[in-house]
Amino acid sequence: MAGTEFDKAVKAVDALDEDPGSDTKLRLYALYKQATVGDVDGKRPGFTNPVGRAKYDAWAALAGTSTEQAEADYVAEAGRLTGA
Repeated sequence: MAGTEFDKAVKAVDALDEDPGSDTKLRLYALYKQATVGDVDGKRPGFTNPVGRAKYDAWAALAGTSTEQAEADYVAEAGRLTGA
């Protein structure tokens, strides 16, 4: 997957006028982190941080996914949202 295609998808998602919803935003967050950082590292946030915990869990669910696959999945999800 060309890095430029991924970069364009990231910009397209950032420019969305409508909120895609929490589940979609979590999936995009997890795919972005998996594509740019790799597998999640560090401790899972505690129950007093439900947003951080949800983000951690979404990212951790993608453990083992390659950078290329995470980028491709992000581009596909962005295309679905933007109609591109």
